[in-house]
Amino acid sequence: MKKCFYTLMLVCTLFTVRAQELVSSTFLQSIAVSELPAEFAFFARYGIDLYKVLYTTPDIEGRTDTASGLLILPQLEDDLAIPFIVVQHGTVDGPNDVPSNLRGGWELAGVFGAMGYAAISPDMLGLGESRGFHPYVHAATEASAAIDMMYAMQELDNMDDGFALNDQVFVTGYSQGGHAAQALHRELQANHADVFPVTAAAHLSGPYSISEAMFDLIIGDQPYGTVAYAPYTMMAYNEVYGLYDDLEEYVKQPYADMCKRFYRGEVGLFELNGQLIDTLIAREGASITRLFLQDSLIENATHNENHPLRVALRDNDTYDWTPQSPTRIFYCEGDDQVPFRNSIIADSVMRANGAPNFSSTNLSETANHGECVLPALTNTIFFMNALARPVTSTRQPYAAPVQYWPNPAQEQMFIQGLPEGGQLSILDLNGQLQKTWVTQSDVMRLNLAGLSSGMYILSMESAAGYWTQKVIKR
Repeated sequence: MKKCFYTLMLVCTLFTVRAQELVSSTFLQSIAVSELPAEFAFFARYGIDLYKVLYTTPDIEGRTDTASGLLILPQLEDDLAIPFIVVQHGTVDGPNDVPSNLRGGWELAGVFGAMGYAAISPDMLGLGESRGFHPYVHAATEASAAIDMMYAMQELDNMDDGFALNDQVFVTGYSQGGHAAQALHRELQANHADVFPVTAAAHLSGPYSISEAMFDLIIGDQPYGTVAYAPYTMMAYNEVYGLYDDLEEYVKQPYADMCKRFYRGEVGLFELNGQLIDTLIAREGASITRLFLQDSLIENATHNENHPLRVALRDNDTYDWTPQSPTRIFYCEGDDQVPFRNSIIADSVMRANGAPNFSSTNLSETANHGECVLPALTNTIFFMNALARPVTSTRQPYAAPVQYWPNPAQEQMFIQGLPEGGQLSILDLNGQLQKTWVTQSDVMRLNLAGLSSGMYILSMESAAGYWTQKVIKR
């Protein structure tokens, strides 16, 4: 893939209501497949080229703003059409902690780029090159900033020095990115399906139920390790909805002044969180969010569903619709930042709405928010790769029948029907390689001794295609 710098001033006219414009795409660096981080190792097939993209998109007041994001392309030998994936990033520390600066969790998009996808990760409004305060967990702009970057990417697709996309579109994201992915998926299906029909989506550990699960956490009595999320959301929604004249109407002193310093960009989110927790413990004895909120806010918002804050929270719930494409929600019950109740609520509503190819999976009863990332990503990769059209012949699904038994297994398992000379691997749900074998067409005996009890992924790669299956070790 040729490294290049695009400076284009092309206004898209696909829709009269859309006026986004690709401003530039600047090459950042190449990373060889051998240089990718260790957690990429099993999934990576290609080196990647990274680009910073600038494009225009409306801000929260409808004025044209210049936003930024990261584009990752696999280093392909041939001009092949590749699938397109949008990876929405999670909560970041501040405007510079973003994917286009190779921060802010850009590695999630990197995994997909290294597997042969054209991956984009928008920085979102108020972050990166975009002006203003970030409208945190604001569903409408999480979606619009991503969609406008998707349209901007069409200006690079099929150019002589660019890349070619097939017609497959995938959507995913973790934490805030899970909320943003669900908002994006909903908007694409409702208003852009003729241009970007979603092939599949995976929403990972996101706060989909802002008005219920997250509100109950804010007004509850349990200690919380990321109390800064509450004032961040309130300040963001004030930018959009005009909730108050002064933050002190919602937040007590001295906490309000701490939050205002973050609003002015004088401290990062994680520093603010530490200050709030330290002060809460010193003054109140526990890091309970409600203790720094005004008593009048809690009283009024709890008993009045039409309180401006409650209305704003409901406006940013993302789950009450019916996804038509294959959709998965992955979460961990032990999540200490985003209560798993968010996923339970989304699951129950989407099922009740009649979503045709939908499921949610609790990946761990004990993994916390950080520990849930790898199993969520691993499950997303296997889910999406089963649907993505291959970039090369080696990514064709293996067509011959494969038998494996017993499942669940104890110390050994047998498998038959694989092609000669391939690689068969067993991975845990964190994507960590456990054992490998060279395949043969006869019955193979797989020694599972030493593996802990639990679920694993059997994965086979060969010139004849790929094959994956979940198995259980007792």
